[in-house]
Amino acid sequence: MATTDDVTESTLLLAEYDCIKEEQKTRIGFRDNLLYFTLAAATAAVAITVQSGQPQLLLAVPVICLVLGWTYLVNDEKISSIGCYIRDQLGPRLGELTAAHGTVFGWEIYHRDDASRTTRKRLQTAVDLLTYLALPMLCLTAFWCSPAAQTLLVIVSLAQTLALAVLGWQFLRYAER
Repeated sequence: MATTDDVTESTLLLAEYDCIKEEQKTRIGFRDNLLYFTLAAATAAVAITVQSGQPQLLLAVPVICLVLGWTYLVNDEKISSIGCYIRDQLGPRLGELTAAHGTVFGWEIYHRDDASRTTRKRLQTAVDLLTYLALPMLCLTAFWCSPAAQTLLVIVSLAQTLALAVLGWQFLRYAER
């Protein structure tokens, strides 16, 4: 059993590192699965719409994409924040305490210097926007072109369009990280 004399600031920082890396790993798995789940849920909603012949059911797709897209975005932001915290706070603090030569937790910086990173980030943003913005907008357009487009439902769909625009803006805003 460790006594308080055995607990150093370095030990605490390493324990914190282990905990937040575990959180980051869990969030990455959850975030990545959200993309697949969104596609499956949207496909199911479209299939039910086609089978039932009720175009107003297409209004479920924007709701699905808004809720899961926001959850995806929040997790993605937390994943990036954890990396930033390690690079900017935790690593330097541990480096000072241990008088380390060079960067502590170098992977957190090294993998960001990849020449293809910018292209990958742009492609991922395009995939995110296609999934969480273009797909529901396609469903909204199909609804608007259907005979089920009654005034109240059109108002609901316009509110969904506004919410999707906000979500798309947030995806673009966070893509810079």
